[in-house]
Order: sequence, then structure tokens, then C-alpha cells
Amino acid sequence: MMKSEPAPLPAGWHFDNSYARLSETFHFRVNPTPVAEPRLVVFNRPLAQFLGLDPAAFTGPDAAACFTGNQIFPGAEPIAQAYAGHQFGNLTRLGDGRAILLGEHRTPAGQRFDIQLKGAGPTPYSRRGDGRAAIGPMLREHLISEAMHALGIPTTRSLAVASTGEPVFREQPLPGAVLTRVAASHIRVGTFEYFAALGDTDALRVLADHTVRRHFPDRVESENPVLGLLEEVIERQSSLIAHWMRVGFVHGVMNTDNMALSGETIDYGPCAFIDAYDPAAVFSSIDHNGRYAFGQQPRIAAWNLARFAEALLPILHSETDTALAQANAALDSFSGRFQRHWLATLRAKFGLFTAEPEDAALAEDLLRWMHETRADYTHTFRNLKPNTHSEDAGFTAWQQRWTERLARQPQPWPEVSQLMNAHNPAVIPRNHVVEAALAAATTANDLVPLESLLVALATPYDESGKPTELLNPPPLGTPVCRTFCGT
Repeated sequence: MMKSEPAPLPAGWHFDNSYARLSETFHFRVNPTPVAEPRLVVFNRPLAQFLGLDPAAFTGPDAAACFTGNQIFPGAEPIAQAYAGHQFGNLTRLGDGRAILLGEHRTPAGQRFDIQLKGAGPTPYSRRGDGRAAIGPMLREHLISEAMHALGIPTTRSLAVASTGEPVFREQPLPGAVLTRVAASHIRVGTFEYFAALGDTDALRVLADHTVRRHFPDRVESENPVLGLLEEVIERQSSLIAHWMRVGFVHGVMNTDNMALSGETIDYGPCAFIDAYDPAAVFSSIDHNGRYAFGQQPRIAAWNLARFAEALLPILHSETDTALAQANAALDSFSGRFQRHWLATLRAKFGLFTAEPEDAALAEDLLRWMHETRADYTHTFRNLKPNTHSEDAGFTAWQQRWTERLARQPQPWPEVSQLMNAHNPAVIPRNHVVEAALAAATTANDLVPLESLLVALATPYDESGKPTELLNPPPLGTPVCRTFCGT
């Protein structure tokens, strides 16, 4: 049974739960459902230290009980948040169906982070679901979110994964688990869509004020904070998507409930990294039409942002025509913002310190060659060097142009190489390696491959000591990865 008193873990928690203080229009108060045999599988010591927590406190059965929800951290106020989402283009009222927000932890530095249990049991939003999660998808989220963090990409993170000792039933029984997710917040485009769909303008105003104060305090005193909110979210998303493209990341399920207004990557369900460069690359088992393909991600981000702007219209300006004009002007800026971030990213990947008008064409031509030859995205960029021999006439011609372009800037090759190596990872979570590690963990209870992979991915721009299977493209004939949402 769940204990009514807080768990005896001092640990360093400092909860200040601003979202829970909003009215019950925004959430339901609900406790996690106890599990049979909680066991801590993975614990993120560096993240705990960053949060100002004492890692030594998270040992023994009390820690496992807290990370599954059998016990509640001191100061936590568990809630399930309300939100909606356009899923593959169709609006659905959702809410936390298998996740429970414990509260907001304040670090010693004053930063605020949501602490959420994912897979903690049913809530009023579960829609007949079991509210549980299988260990494989939870370990995937832990692994990929930590890899994204190491790559320098804004992301939610995983503090722990704990097994429940209970099966979850999908196509077949699977071992259950709970992931402890750490996020700047869980406020999404879909959170605003929820109240817009209800026609609840008052709730939209409260939510907008809360979001601006939490994430964009510089906009609080601006002439139009709601417009400022829209502009800030557009800017953060344009930068985020450019960074996804930089490392070949495919989110796989860019529904509006998976677009966090903080600008963090959230929800690592059917995600993967491309091997051979292909803008049409899709890994999700349910994305049959390629809506969320690698090359589609900027377009889908713009579409999602348009849904956000629509939700804000009732509070953007008292005059409808003015609200529409302001929203459209903000949305029109996305393309230019994204292109600016993407071109800056590409210049860094090519070692370019200066800007020339033909840089975009130079980048596009190499990407076209990579697509035609099915060259590996990560390996090609990491190993670019001028004046190297190639049997491919197309690449040789491109390389000559790039070499001449490098010669028109003053930086010597060591500086160029350093810039490139800081933006072109040596290793990424190769799909076949990830799948093998997850299979070992879930079917043989062998965590060694997963732990080794986490160590290698913690320093992705340093190739020394990295296993060959991560440094090189997958062997010919390796099956194309197919990923699943895990719900």
C-alpha cells in the first residue's frame, strides 16, 4: 500500500509547485498507483548532482519505492496535467494518461525543473489505458535523452528508470517500468489547444501568464506578453529543429502535444538517428505516409506553431483582425529564423567561419550527393577533409569547391578542424547498437551493453576509445530500424 507520509529521503529536494497551485481546470490531483516489486534499474548520478540532490540518498528500497511512486518525495504534490494534441493532424483531448507530475524542484542555483513519473499508473485522462510503461521504451528514453543532452541539444532528461515487478500487456506481456523525467516544464502547444478547444479564454490568459513568467520573464513587462510568448516559442523551435537536423535526429512523433514551449526535445517514442542520408527517412512503425520524416521536420514545426498561434488568438489582441495580423507576422518569421539557424549550423559543420552567398548551395550539393550515393550522414561529415583522394568524381568535384571555399577565409586548418569536430559528432546512438543494448537489458536482464553505450555517448565529439560499431556506419544488410510509441 502507498504510504501517506513522505519517504524518508532528505536527498536535497526543494519543491515549489506553481502549476499545482493553478486551479483544477488545469489538472487532476492523483497519486501514483503502487507497484509490486520496485527495483532501481538506472540512476543518473550526474543529473542528480546537477539538480543539487545527494546521490548517496538514492540507494536501497526507499529510492526504488520513490522512483516508482510507491512513496512520494517530500514536498511533492502529484497531479495529472490536462492538454490536447493534434496527432497526425487530428485534434484529440488527451492529458497525462500515464504520467504524473510530482512537482517542481528548485535547484540551489534557482532553476526550476518538473519532476515527472512516466508509467506511474492510470489517471482520469487514461481513456481506459493502464497508465503503465514497458521497460524497453523507458530505457530508450533514458538512453536517447542523455545522448541528446551530451550532443548539446535542449532536451528533457531522465533521472532514473525503475522496474515495477509487474507485466504490462501490449502485443505481448512485457516487464513494467517507470521513468523519472526532468523537464524545464511540461507545458506544450497542446496545453493551449486544450483550453482553446473548450473556449475557455480565462484559462488561456492564466496559462499564458504562467508560461511567460516561468520561461520568458523578460517578456512579462512587454507591451504584449502573449505576442512575446509566441515569438519566443517560434525562435526556440526554429533553433531546436536545426539542431535535430545537425545530428540526423528523427523525432518520429511531432504531434502538438510533443512540442514543449520551453524549446526542449520531449517524448522519445519512435525516435531514431539516420544512417544513410535520406530526407524521407522514417522509423516510426505508424508513420505510414512519412508525415514526420527527417526532412519534413521544419515543415511540421511550422504547422504546429500555426496551431499554437490559433490557440492564442482569443488573447493575443482584443481586435480580431489585429490578432490575426500579429499571429501571421510572427508565423511568417519561422522560415527565416530556421534557415538562419540551419545555415549557421551547416557552416559550422563545414568549418566555415565566414559567410558567402553560395554557402547554402555548397551544402545542398553535398547533401544531394550523399542522398544519391546513400552515404552515411554522421560518418561523412565527421571525416570531411580537403585534398583527400576519392574514386567518386562527383564527390571530388564538390571537394574541390569546398577546398577553394576554405582557402578564402583566414583560419588555418587546425582551427577549421576544431570547429567541425565540435559540431559533427564522432558517435551517435546507432540504431542497431541501441536495439541490441535494449534487447540485452529487457530479455536477458543484462545492463552491461546499455551502460557501456551510455558511457560512449556521454562524450560524442571525442572519438578516442569509442567502439568501432559506433564510429562506423552499420554493416551492409543491417535491417532498417522500426520504432514504436510504447503506449
